[in-house]
Amino acid sequence: LQGYASEMDNPSLVHLIPSALQNKKEILFGNLPEIYEFHNRQIFLKEIENCIENPELLARCFLKRKEDLQIYEKYCQNKPRSEALWRQCGDSIFFQECQRKLDHKLSLDAYLLKPVQRITKYQLLLKEMLKCSKNSEGTAELEEALATVLDIIKSVNDSMHHVAITGYEGDVSELGKLLMQGSFNVWTDHKKGHNKVKDLARFKPMQRHLFLYTKMLLFCKKREENTDGHEKTASYSFKNSLKMSTVGITENVKGDNKKFEIWYNGREEVYIIQASSVELKNTWISEIRKVLT
Repeated sequence: LQGYASEMDNPSLVHLIPSALQNKKEILFGNLPEIYEFHNRQIFLKEIENCIENPELLARCFLKRKEDLQIYEKYCQNKPRSEALWRQCGDSIFFQECQRKLDHKLSLDAYLLKPVQRITKYQLLLKEMLKCSKNSEGTAELEEALATVLDIIKSVNDSMHHVAITGYEGDVSELGKLLMQGSFNVWTDHKKGHNKVKDLARFKPMQRHLFLYTKMLLFCKKREENTDGHEKTASYSFKNSLKMSTVGITENVKGDNKKFEIWYNGREEVYIIQASSVELKNTWISEIRKVLT
């Protein structure tokens, strides 16, 4: 923040800032200042240090700070935009100059990845703690703390996919909370045609990425774009949606325990969905059931 973000306001360096970066500090750094503020107050650190003598209190630190830790979610949501901007202007003289002054071995993008790595390290700490504390005092709280952190990580992952949906006419933010997302084989059957469901098994399935919100189920097609030799970025082009208030679900499809059905308008449209595993299927079914009830 001192060596790069503040330097963007340094009059003697202004002429080195690439035009693509003008007024885009918020996009490049996201809410890093907020994350810095949170840790700099050292409340969390002190709470964790207090656990050196009483490790069974560790879980409480995380449970108490659940809302504070959600700042990471916001940071990760912005990360794809930040990376795209970095690809555009990361090799500019401005950044080289800042890096030289700081005498950093790594360039800025390596540091911008730190918060994403940090939030995933907390779960490892809690998992290790759990391994060492079978059936002892505080185990239940540790499990709850781990679930809390995993929940934050899950919404971080989900939201990074969610921001990549393209072609949806409405406003994605009005669909309610994103509960699940993932890729499936999908077969469809529309009553208007002549084909019967039993013929469907022969047809090649469509690959679809499903997004389950409290109000809507979106079917998208995943596209991976290579960005100038860098890692692939996925985008999801919208194909169709089903209002959750009007769908039904059949949990078992004959002949394949990884398949389930979602149908619309009294089976006018039927979607046969095949998960990659029975566990995954069951997780989705239970989430869909929660929405429907």
